[in-house]
Formats: sequence, structure tokens, C-alpha cells
Amino acid sequence: MGDRVVKLRQIAILGGLLASTSFVSVPLIAAEPAKQAQPAISADASAALQRMGQTLRAEQMSFQAWTIRVYADPNGEPLHIFHTLKVTMHRPNRLLAEVSGDDGSNKLVFDGKTAIIYSAAQNKYASIAVPEGTIAGMLKEAVGRLGVDFPLADFLSDEPGKAFLTGVTSGRLVNTVTIDGAPYDHLFFFQPPGIELELWVA
Repeated sequence: MGDRVVKLRQIAILGGLLASTSFVSVPLIAAEPAKQAQPAISADASAALQRMGQTLRAEQMSFQAWTIRVYADPNGEPLHIFHTLKVTMHRPNRLLAEVSGDDGSNKLVFDGKTAIIYSAAQNKYASIAVPEGTIAGMLKEAVGRLGVDFPLADFLSDEPGKAFLTGVTSGRLVNTVTIDGAPYDHLFFFQPPGIELELWVA
């Protein structure tokens, strides 16, 4: 699918964190004094990411996310692929990720030494040794050696807020919305060459 990507739009809603917490150019007029340039990532968006990063750095954590990705089919028509991702982790080296969606179900298990990926739809699994023995090391191995697609890997890094911003050139707070009765900040980020990321953070 990656070869056919024309535009990627990720939408992630984070909820149930730790079970107790709920993620145009204006022409200048010569006569006016110069205005201070707006930061590429707004202060409120940056603050929301910092709060999210503090929560996601917990030693033990679980969360659920919903993602939508847009791919082009062989005829160039956009296809929306929906996934539900459930992650349970214990830093630095234990992880269980369960993914279910329009294209089947998969499971990723890491015990600190070995990563096992299981595809229920294809009734196949793969097992690889992870020399580094950390969650970050495991994700590098799984993506590099097995082609695992894990769009929310940044949330599992040691510095989630910073990792999320890798390659991002702009970001802002859109508004505050209510999801399941709780308020969430709706954030929008852009990453060249055309990746748009939307994030809802409690």
C-alpha cells in the first residue's frame, strides 16, 4: 500500500491513558510596524503536546487509538482504512499491541528479547530477536526487517512529544471538543511533503 500513497491523513484519538486520564501569507504594508512572526508550532499546541508527553512517559501505560488513513486504490480512487489500536506497555521492554481494522487484525508482542507479529487474517506469524532489548529498538527492527506499519510509534518513545514533532513544520490548536463527555484539544500538524496529522488530546 505504501507505494500507492498519494496523501496520508492520520487521525488519532487517545483515551483511557493509565485508566485515570483521558492528545495564508499576509502581505506586509510598509507603513505598519513589523509584527512578530508567528511560531511554526503555536504555544497552545506545544503545551498540549508537552502535557501528552508527560502522561505517555509513564512506566506503565495503556491506551486506545483510532486511526484513519487515506490510500489510493489501483484506479487512483481514495480508500479510507480504519483501525482500532490497543496498546499496553511496561517500560523499557514489554509491549502488547492489538490492531483491528478494515484490512484484518494483527498482534505485536514484545518480551524484551523477542518480538512476535501475528496476522489473524493470513494465519501467519513472524518472530525476530531484538538485540537492543527496548521498545524503541524493537519498533526499529519490526519496521525495518518486517515492514510493520506502526503510525503511533512516536507515542511509545522515551520523549513522545519531541518524537511526534520530528519532520513537522507547523502546528496549531483548532478548538476544544467533547468526546465521550470529556473535553479534548483538537490539534492539527503539517509535515512535508503533504502529510496532515490531527490529534485529539485530553
